[in-house]
Amino acid sequence: MSTENLDISRRKLLGTVGAAGATGLALGAAGGAAAYAAGSRPDGTALASVGSTAVPFRGTHQAGILQPLQARGHLVAFDLAPGAGRKEAAALMRRWSAVAERLMAGEPAGPGDTGVALDAGPSSLTVTFGFGASFFDRTGLVARRPAELDPLPAFSSDRLDAGRSNGDLWVQIGADDALVAFHALRAVQKEAGAAARVRWQMNGFNRSPGATAQPMTARNLMGQVDGSRNPKPSEPDFQERIFVAAGGDQPWMTGGSYAVVRRIRMLLDDWEKLPLERQERVIGRRKADGAPLTGGGETSELDLDRTGPDGKPVVPADAHARISAPEQNGGAAMLRRPFSFHDGIGADGTPDAGLLFIAWQADPRRGFVPVQRKLDRGDALSPFIRHEASGLFAVPGGPGAGEYVGQRLLEA
Repeated sequence: MSTENLDISRRKLLGTVGAAGATGLALGAAGGAAAYAAGSRPDGTALASVGSTAVPFRGTHQAGILQPLQARGHLVAFDLAPGAGRKEAAALMRRWSAVAERLMAGEPAGPGDTGVALDAGPSSLTVTFGFGASFFDRTGLVARRPAELDPLPAFSSDRLDAGRSNGDLWVQIGADDALVAFHALRAVQKEAGAAARVRWQMNGFNRSPGATAQPMTARNLMGQVDGSRNPKPSEPDFQERIFVAAGGDQPWMTGGSYAVVRRIRMLLDDWEKLPLERQERVIGRRKADGAPLTGGGETSELDLDRTGPDGKPVVPADAHARISAPEQNGGAAMLRRPFSFHDGIGADGTPDAGLLFIAWQADPRRGFVPVQRKLDRGDALSPFIRHEASGLFAVPGGPGAGEYVGQRLLEA
């Protein structure tokens, strides 16, 4: 099929699916399925609801932050090629933005599209772009590097692989179809051309939409409900916690956010040896439904003052839920939107599996850093996890009409 016919076929397939497809869905880690807009195939048959949903590329914030967890994800960091600078970076961001907008609408990537995603709709595809601290050195924009990009402190649980950490540029890809996500990954890599080369790449997954009887918070590979205390858009201070407000030192970051990315290996063989009661005390929540050990349902508040018949706190002093609670950290909070990963079985027979932790906040110095410092000093979960890679990226606000991502930085 020619590129022209391919383009026409994909446009017909979308039908009336468009920007409204993702609005009104539950936030981030709540995940799950919702009533998606209906699309149609070129032959007139209905496109399955999961495939028909399109997320807008343009808006106040970039896509991939507020949308529900997606079934498939790819994280990839690039370094600018030797000799490439601000001009080449601007051209690259222009190309990347153009291809991301087409793919998120369910259209072909452009001439020479491989057709990998030909039979699918947009499948909630999101492509999100960020800049690492080193990007500003490479492009001569040091004066515009935000203080929020100062290096993260070292933590005792870190076993960081420098080759899988940081990077000049970061791209987050998510979709509810594996081929749609892969198609976007290949398109982004190809569009990098001679301007940038891959530094590292990681693959992740979550539960597929519709796999549960009703939308619910996702579970991680330890079997725990993960994300119960995520900030919610209905909270009055949500915007100021997660997104950069206007009037800051770096106006190009208005509407943007900072992403802390950590590859966290879970030592599953050790974890799974613990009896259920011990696992629940390590976390501070019931495994069955994510409810606090102090009772209620998943969304019930932790009663950190309650004690048991033995006089000890019902939620142990070193429980993960207690130590990470905002009220224990001066209100520090972040929006966690992770993917799980499994990269095979190691030579010692243990699974190379865990969490691709992605946390969004307006300032990591007030979000991730104070919480992780406290966890580092005595979290009961620490013996069962290992931080193996790390990155911090400035993710600018969503592009306006006619803009590419990062234009307000690169062309100011």
